[in-house]
Amino acid sequence: MIFNRKSGILLHPTSLPSRFGSGDLGQEAYKFVDFLTRSGQKLWQILPLNLPGYGESPFQCYSAFAGNPLLISLDQLQEQGLLTQEELAAIPSFNQDRVEFAKVRQYKERLFRQAYRRFKKCQPSAAYQAFLKASHWLADYALFMALKQHFHGLPWNEWDAPLALRQSKSMAESRRLFEEEIQYQSFLQFTFFNQWMALKGYANNRGIRIIGDLPIFVSYDSSDAWVNPQLFELDERGKPIKVAGVPPDYFSPTGQLWGNPHYKWREMEKDHYRWWRERFQLLLQTVDIVRIDHFRGFAAYWEIPAGETTAINGRWVKGPGEKFFSTIIQYLGNIPVIAEDLGVITPEVVALKEQFQFPGMKILHFNLHQGEKEKFLPEHYEPNSVVYTGTHDNDTTLGWYQKLMSADKEFLATYLQLEPARVEKDICWQLIKVASHSNSNTAIIPLQDVLELGSEARMNYPGTVGDNNWQWRFRSGALTPEIENRLAALTKAAGR
Repeated sequence: MIFNRKSGILLHPTSLPSRFGSGDLGQEAYKFVDFLTRSGQKLWQILPLNLPGYGESPFQCYSAFAGNPLLISLDQLQEQGLLTQEELAAIPSFNQDRVEFAKVRQYKERLFRQAYRRFKKCQPSAAYQAFLKASHWLADYALFMALKQHFHGLPWNEWDAPLALRQSKSMAESRRLFEEEIQYQSFLQFTFFNQWMALKGYANNRGIRIIGDLPIFVSYDSSDAWVNPQLFELDERGKPIKVAGVPPDYFSPTGQLWGNPHYKWREMEKDHYRWWRERFQLLLQTVDIVRIDHFRGFAAYWEIPAGETTAINGRWVKGPGEKFFSTIIQYLGNIPVIAEDLGVITPEVVALKEQFQFPGMKILHFNLHQGEKEKFLPEHYEPNSVVYTGTHDNDTTLGWYQKLMSADKEFLATYLQLEPARVEKDICWQLIKVASHSNSNTAIIPLQDVLELGSEARMNYPGTVGDNNWQWRFRSGALTPEIENRLAALTKAAGR
């Protein structure tokens, strides 16, 4: 699908300001949509909205379907009468620049349970009943979370064997035993989707479309793998046989061992990729455009035997490719997709992308350096592409520039036709200008670059787990009228 010429901002909702320690779907999210509108933007790109598991990564989640309750607005719960003003008065001292996930979760969990106690005293609404009926994945997910709590957070393969292997008698007994917790988890999902869809509607009504994110793989410790072991490369005990990653390259001599279980694509093909169709269907109700992470895995994927400590001893295996996307489109119609086609890309990946006219991605940080071939410079980008200054996996533009070698800084000054001192002072906006004026039909700028922030605001360091990742937040008042006007003028001048 070819998109019209437009631009937008990359910002995950957790990075929004909030007095409750983490960005949410409340007033600040609506104010951000207003900022996008006034600054001439048409797109808001986010990371996956699912509930993160290990390492707080939105790309390693407990479910490919369930939303992240941490994004629920407490203020909106108060407006519904499910919380009181007094209950929201005593707020811990939260870091204003970083999300302290464990602290925020502990604080919000207590209030969520209070809201649920009031919710269940009311007659179930028609909207709630309709949500339960429409969400085929919800009952299993809610039980998964109830059992995970019961087993103190252990991954599902370490639960009691009858439950890990979903034996019918144990499952029925657990549904009865944990009925209250199942209802609580269902309430959280109903609330999340209600709040998100209201925000999406507000954005859409103002001409803003949401770009969501679809990780190709799911976490092993997820309700998806627990509920559908037949769809994954797992043994009879539910343990992985083959796992995902990428092979060694210039940047990583041992490759990257992600550990996600691989799909049994032939098994999935038998029911016309039903699980995937349901996944796409929900996501396309939740967002307007889907960025597929690691798109190349649909052409061929790196398969590593489980138990390996590095990705070296893997092999390339042909993916479902054309048959997969043709089936999805046959059932769902044309899907608005952005293909994340970064890294080592083969002719087969390019052919798959071009067959369905999926735009690929261009990253200025990767192309603007000494010795780059002219055909890879922004003025030669193909129109059916999406240009970024950087992504959530890159340093901020200021951080990137400060770490460049002198030769690359000199190249940039020549390329931008500016004095080196001017480049140093205005590098973020200079690259925003380059992206905006490029041939790419779509330009996406991380908010950190609009705010001219350094490496302290980097969102993620790929291949690492820890406090440096996913935590960045901006402060209320940072989006000044001056920034708004500058972005609006630049966007208009670029014909977006």
